[in-house]
Amino acid sequence: VQLLHEAALLENFTPEQTDTLGDAMLRVRADVGQVLIAEGDTGDWMLLLLKGTVDVTRRTPQGVASRLAVLRPGAAIGEMSMLDGEPRYATCAAIEPVEAGVLTRSAIAGLIQDHPAVGAKLLVKITQLLAQRLRNTSNQLVRVLQKE
Repeated sequence: VQLLHEAALLENFTPEQTDTLGDAMLRVRADVGQVLIAEGDTGDWMLLLLKGTVDVTRRTPQGVASRLAVLRPGAAIGEMSMLDGEPRYATCAAIEPVEAGVLTRSAIAGLIQDHPAVGAKLLVKITQLLAQRLRNTSNQLVRVLQKE
C-alpha cells in the first residue's frame, strides 16, 4: 500500500483515497523479461507500476522491436486500451522484477459508484496523462516534419 502513496499518478490523492483505490486493485508481480502487456492483445485493465522498470516497445513494419519508453515506478501502463477497448499499442516487458496494481474498467466503474470522489479524481488524472502523452507525440511529429 505504501508504494501506491508514492505513485506520481496519485500525487493529489489523500491517504484515504489512495487506500480506497488500492482496495480496488489486484496486485501482480513479474520477473525479468516477462511480458506484462503484448502489442495487439485486448484488455479492459491497466497497470500502475509500483516497483521495478518496464521496457515499452512497438514492432516496426519490418518486424523489428523499437523502444518507445522505459517506465519507472508510478507510471500508468495500458490505460488507452483499458478505456477504449482497442488492441494494445505496444509491448511492455519487465526489465527488472516488477510489482504493479491492476485496475480494471469494472473496478473504476465501482469506484465511481461507491466512491465518486476517488473515481472522478482518478479519471481526471488519467485524462491529464493521456493529454500530456498526446502533446508529447504531437511535438515529436512536428520536429520530424520540420527536419524533412
